[in-house]
Order: sequence, then C-alpha cells, then structure tokens
Amino acid sequence: MKIVTVVAPVNIAVIKYWGKRDEELILPINDSISGTLSTDFMCAKTTILASPSIKENVFWLNGELQSFDNKRLQNCLKEVRRRANPELPILKWNITICSKNNFPTAAGLASSAAGYACLVAALADLYEIKGDITSIARVGSGSACRSLYGGWVQWSKGVDPKGEDSIAHQIAPVSHWPEMRVIILVVNDERKKYSSTVGMKKSVETSELLRYRAQTIVPKRVEAIKEAILNKDFEMFSEITMRDSDQFHAICLDTFPPCVYMNDISHAIADTVHHYNEKKSSRKVAYTFDAGPNACLYILESEVEEFLSVINYVFPSSNKSDYVRGIKTNINPIEEELKLSFASKQLKADTLKFIIHTKIGDGPKILRDEKHHLLNNEGLPKKSMM
Repeated sequence: MKIVTVVAPVNIAVIKYWGKRDEELILPINDSISGTLSTDFMCAKTTILASPSIKENVFWLNGELQSFDNKRLQNCLKEVRRRANPELPILKWNITICSKNNFPTAAGLASSAAGYACLVAALADLYEIKGDITSIARVGSGSACRSLYGGWVQWSKGVDPKGEDSIAHQIAPVSHWPEMRVIILVVNDERKKYSSTVGMKKSVETSELLRYRAQTIVPKRVEAIKEAILNKDFEMFSEITMRDSDQFHAICLDTFPPCVYMNDISHAIADTVHHYNEKKSSRKVAYTFDAGPNACLYILESEVEEFLSVINYVFPSSNKSDYVRGIKTNINPIEEELKLSFASKQLKADTLKFIIHTKIGDGPKILRDEKHHLLNNEGLPKKSMM
C-alpha cells in the first residue's frame, strides 16, 4: 500500500485566461498571470491510496462518490503514468482518490484550478515523477498549472501544436511582495449558471472582441504587469488588474448569447473600490472578478484595516462572529468623513455571505503525517470527510 496527501492553493488571475485554441489539450489563446493564495485559508486537499487489494478505481469529491471515467481526470492519470518508471509495481495497482475543498466549489473561486493542481501534485508524488508537471495539470484544468507554483505565476500560451511549451513558471516568489493581501468577498457560493468551459467556448466562437484582446491587448498587459510586480508598483498593478477584469467581463457580454457572471452586488463592490480610491487620491485597492459574481481584491497590508471597515459599513452583516474569516483584522467603526461619503452606497444587511482575508502563499505541500489523510487504510473516506 502507498498513500499520499497534498494540499494545493487557489490562484487568482490578474491577466485572465479565457479561450482555448485547442479544446482537447487545453491550450490557451493568450498568456495569463496570477497570484497564488495561501493554503492556510483556501485550499484543495487530496489523498490518493494505491494498493493491490483495491478492486476498482474510486473517486470521492467533497464526500460524494464521482465517476472515475471523468475525461480530464483520466488524461492527468494517463500522462503521469506514462512518465513513471515502467518497472514500478504500483503502476499495476488500482487507486482511490479522495478530494475536498475548504471553500465553495464551482462558484467562480478557482476551485477546479486548486483541485487539479492538488490531484496532479499527489499523483506525481505517488508515481515518483520528477521535472515540470504544469503541462499535466493544464490538461485537467487550464489554470491549474498556475497553482503548482507559489507567489506570482505566468502561464505561457506557447506555440507548439502539441502544447509542449504551454507551461507555467514563477515570476516572483511569495517573499518578493510580502505586503500584498487579498480580500475575497463572497457574493454567492452556489454553482454558477455557465461553467467556465462552456462560457469560454462560446466566447471563442462568437466574440470579435476576444480575438482583438488576445492578439493585441494581452501581450502588452503581460509585460506591463510583470514589470509592476517586480517593481512592487501597486498603482500600475491595480490599474492593469482592474482594466483586465473589466475587459474580460465585457467579452462575456460580447459573447452570443451573453454569459453574465457579475451581478448587481458585484458592480456595487467595483463601485465601492473606485470610490475609495478616489477618496484616497490614489489606487489603494484593485478588484478582479473571475467567471462568477465573487470579488477578489488585491490590497496592501497597510490599507486592509480601514478598507475592511468600509466594506463592513457598505455591506453590513448580521453574522458578526463569522463574517470576516482568515487573517485576523480589527474591524473598527468607519471614520466620519468616509461614513458621509459612503452613506448613499450602503446596502441592506447580509448582501455578502462572508469575507476571506488572506495573502499570497506557496505552491502545493505534501503532508506526510497520517493524521492528514482523508482516507483510511481500507481506502474509504474517514468519518470527518462525510
């Protein structure tokens, strides 16, 4: 028997991946860049057990039995086994996979990226694979390749038709910009109406704006935001991040029929960010929205306490004890000048479900202690998983 457990992070793109030039290999039409979030507060966790006594391959996700014939899972498993030493006895054994997320799944919070990065990292350890594995994670979920590195990560679209050069690499480690924080505003934690896979396929087929963005806009933005990250230039970083998010959602509207991911609350969050930046006479907060209504805000540590107080005022909650999760932060009453400025923007209580305050973090971690395993020695989920 052999068992391995891995936790892997979410990544939040500042230059978006939207659209494939090859659906089968998951090759993107443009480069993308993201920040990797700490696994302390948002992560996927996967345990894989291999044993000659397991009669069939089994896959559990968030406590529910799934089909093992999932095409993307099979693609990842096939490629890992292809790279493994053919003399490994474990190659002949069946496996049980058990995975869970500690955050909403399929709600536009990059759950598939964390999940497939976790799966591939665990499989690579199980089958003793060395070298780059981002191209394997890519065939599970495109943006999963970025979650295999910590800090700031670029996924290069590549030019090879087989995808050999469509891999991810680190731009800067987590230690490069330790002041950076991320605030997740959860508007809706339910499964979204249009999956990212369906949405981007429609966009590639119908949006003329998407073609212009991929060919003309993104290459310039990639270079500009890399420079902003390396120079720790938050003003430039925030402008590019918000412009790219806005353009991505404009393309979703240019798709026919449109794919609408943001809602009225999403737009209220964007408006709050712009108004706060105007009051501060500089860009202190940057929003970005993936394919869902939930907001991901990049912000420097020095600004977190005041801005969270503003969010708490504009989007009040009746759940005082569990409204803000993650890194502990004082939520003070909003200053009178800001209160007057944001009074007309205040919404009714419980518009937001909850807030996660986190930071940039490292890539996947292998957990060797058996107490972390999600499976028992018989290959069944532990009671804590059910």
